Amino acid sequence: METEIYLAGGCFWGLEALLQKAPCVVSTEVGYANSRRPQPTYEQVCTGATGAAETVKVVHDGTVTGLKRILTVFFEAIDPTSLNRQGFDVGTQYRTGIYYLDEESRHIAEAVLAEESRKYDRPVVTEIMALENFYCAEAYHQDYLKKNPGGYCHLDLSKWDFTKE
Repeated sequence: METEIYLAGGCFWGLEALLQKAPCVVSTEVGYANSRRPQPTYEQVCTGATGAAETVKVVHDGTVTGLKRILTVFFEAIDPTSLNRQGFDVGTQYRTGIYYLDEESRHIAEAVLAEESRKYDRPVVTEIMALENFYCAEAYHQDYLKKNPGGYCHLDLSKWDFTKE
């Protein structure tokens, strides 16, 4: 059974490209989560007025092990102590967050967050919330780094090797 989790970790291009490599991930889609405005555009999201976060919809194999692995990779990729900033990207749309659809996913996310929090001296600011809404981003954002291999990415995607799993 496949299930979904929504992850915000800075610019969605790099996070999507990273998560697409994980064997438990079935598909991804980038978009805007928890927006106060229906169907926001990228330009509107960039103003901060929508409250939306750049987010990756992750469809995964639905196992607890799969979700834990995805969240572990997520925390390896982000700085969970940085508020509204990842890499050179700054603004509320670049905050870190885990947006869930069901209570089991919430419990798993909270457990992984608690474990990850012990690794830091500073407070972890990654939010965990129910997904209120998700609007698909414009077509040019989807699979951006596949279409533009030299495109901007705040992540070093070469440091993850899922072939050994």
